[in-house]
Amino acid sequence: MPMHETGEGEPDMGFVTVLTIELLIFDAASLKEKRSVVKQVLQRSRNQFHVAAAEVGSQDDASRATLAFAALSSDSQVSHAIAQRVLAFVEQLRLDCEVGSVETETIAL
Repeated sequence: MPMHETGEGEPDMGFVTVLTIELLIFDAASLKEKRSVVKQVLQRSRNQFHVAAAEVGSQDDASRATLAFAALSSDSQVSHAIAQRVLAFVEQLRLDCEVGSVETETIAL
């Protein structure tokens, strides 16, 4: 993959921090009810933090969802901090769900 260089001869670097959350959804009797909760979590997170967000797993299970959020920055600490703020935000949402397992990975571009 080619690297672009700045005027000083140093490579431009970008970082993506990917936050993956397993969401445990209570009282969802159907996939439609589950998707309503998932949609709210994803949209609120996108609006608040300007991150990419999607349901990436457990799509046929009404009681859980695997969500991924991606934060991009030229500074790895900034992208990681955004991901941590997204996690705190999702944890405090007053929806019929709870955060289960969490994984975070930062990738240099």
